Amino acid sequence: MMPRNSFLATWVLWTVGFLAFPLGGVAGGAVVGRVDSPLAALFGGAVTGLVVGTGQALVSRRRLDPLRWIPATTVGMGAGLFIGAAAVDYGTSPADLAIMGAFTGVLLGAAQLAALPPAARHRWAWAVAMPVLWCLGWVITTSAGIKVDEQFTIFGSAGAVTVSALSGLLLHWLLPYWPAVPVSRKKVR
Repeated sequence: MMPRNSFLATWVLWTVGFLAFPLGGVAGGAVVGRVDSPLAALFGGAVTGLVVGTGQALVSRRRLDPLRWIPATTVGMGAGLFIGAAAVDYGTSPADLAIMGAFTGVLLGAAQLAALPPAARHRWAWAVAMPVLWCLGWVITTSAGIKVDEQFTIFGSAGAVTVSALSGLLLHWLLPYWPAVPVSRKKVR
């Protein structure tokens, strides 16, 4: 059994948070349907970001402030999908989705960068990594044979697991988890 406070336990918990991605996709799709217009991209991305941001804040082991992280992810995902989907004219080819993912990641990464705690070292690395990870999420999803022509708000579970696992490693590097040390109750004489 893993110790509760180990790096591995913290990373596994963050990685399991990938479940927020398909849940966010379902919620975004339920609100807007296909991402085939500017408003669908904006609102679908925002709803998806709300769910993903909430999931990430919950599994972060208090490293991310939900009052900052959730709105940043909501706004970044909505604006990112709005720009990204328009940049590829709502196309779903593998190249279109990679480009859309990169654009989404640029805006999402910038928004989340602003929400990272001040204690995070090399904060800029988060913003640099998100376009690459979001692009990778779409490439993996497309390679897995998912019917991406249905114009989803976010990549599928295979891409989400990859993005979660890699971003979890990055988050640990930027903002390591340090468990609280119990205070001794020793009496002073």
